[in-house]
Amino acid sequence: MARAKTRFHCTACGAVHPKWGGQCADCGAWNTLEETVASDGQAATSARFAGYAGEAAKIRRLGDVVVEAEPRTATGLSELDRVLGGGLVHGSVVLIGGDPGIGKSTLLLQSLAILTGTKGGHSAALSGLYVTGEESPQQVSLRARRLGLPYEDLRLLTETCAERILQHAQQSRPDVMVVDSIQTLYTEQLQSAPGSVAQVRESAAQLVRFAKQTGTSLFIVGHVTKEGQLAGPRVLEHMVDTVLYFEGDPGGRYRVLRAVKNRFGAVNELGVFAMADTGLKPVSNPSAIFLSRHEDPVPGSVVMVTREGTRPLLVEVQALVSESHASQPRRITVGLEQNRLTMLLAVLHRHGGIALFDQDVFVNVVGGVRVTETAADLPMLAAALSSFRDRPLPRELVIFGEVGLAGEIRPVPNGEERLREAAKHGYTRAIVPAGNAPRKSIKGIEVVAVSRLAQVLDAL
Repeated sequence: MARAKTRFHCTACGAVHPKWGGQCADCGAWNTLEETVASDGQAATSARFAGYAGEAAKIRRLGDVVVEAEPRTATGLSELDRVLGGGLVHGSVVLIGGDPGIGKSTLLLQSLAILTGTKGGHSAALSGLYVTGEESPQQVSLRARRLGLPYEDLRLLTETCAERILQHAQQSRPDVMVVDSIQTLYTEQLQSAPGSVAQVRESAAQLVRFAKQTGTSLFIVGHVTKEGQLAGPRVLEHMVDTVLYFEGDPGGRYRVLRAVKNRFGAVNELGVFAMADTGLKPVSNPSAIFLSRHEDPVPGSVVMVTREGTRPLLVEVQALVSESHASQPRRITVGLEQNRLTMLLAVLHRHGGIALFDQDVFVNVVGGVRVTETAADLPMLAAALSSFRDRPLPRELVIFGEVGLAGEIRPVPNGEERLREAAKHGYTRAIVPAGNAPRKSIKGIEVVAVSRLAQVLDAL
């Protein structure tokens, strides 16, 4: 089979060049030439984009589309099912990224072994295929043995050519397929090295097309850059259905799986796993690992109820306020937005009469979790005020709410659900916005509703 011709087009002006060069000869832009396949004639185009299903495309009425009775399949890992939106959807493409050694391959090997084995609880075991381009069969076998997985019937393929992978998949027709990783694959249509932008985009496009046309559930592992973003073209995240990020310290015990895109479930859903000798174990009560549980109340510590996806989560916000000896006091946050802290301190000065312009303020969320919602405004101010005055807040107190520039306390979504989660963990007092005050009293917890910053200072 003759190799397809390649050409290079400029992303700035669209000019086509027969070979790569550092600078576009037409517009003068640097490093804008990308490799593409030259489709000379209808035969080359149809061969490159040929489908994998026997059914031809046709126009349908949406009401005539038959929906399966059980469109989702449980993966056997409850936290992974939560992040996926309730289970694995047939024909979906899931992209998982994370730092090296965080546990991406371990999680997918566990899930695939459970889906294809007898531990998954399914009426009939699914057929699976694990494609690896980074490890040898011996390495994968050793990991499966170490984790105690049912590896006897698990099918494995070590291949990096996208065309040959799809040829094997077309013959075996797996229900679930794992590709580890997309940066190691290459297509014979292009001459660039594996991992380049063109190779990643073309290989992923072929895999996604195969998954959609055959109904195969596909997991793709993606490497990340040193900035924490998925390596390769941004279009890679647009092509897939779900994008998951593995977060956490590779040397620590706990891992956090976060959904940043999901066409079949809630975005920003959170799953927590604990790394053990037998692999990743789901953590059913993650609030317990994000709370310090000090023996005695300490200044600068307060518990808030945040919401990640569909789950309320209790986290501890800590603040340290100390006298600054620099000309510009520092405002440093870990797990929170730094600009928002600066704005809140200005609101505290203007509407609360408490000036911290000569103090260094450090704010941290315990456990390494990131809080992006505005419900953390009131806990940040309460923790900073507690540290500044060296007065600890009560251990059984929880706080949440948004603070406006006019000093008003604004409500946040799902306030009553947050209060019930706090009461379930034994907290007896809550300071919340007046708009989040429950209509009926919640057993075991006293709710203090506030509408202005001055009321918050009086309540503290």
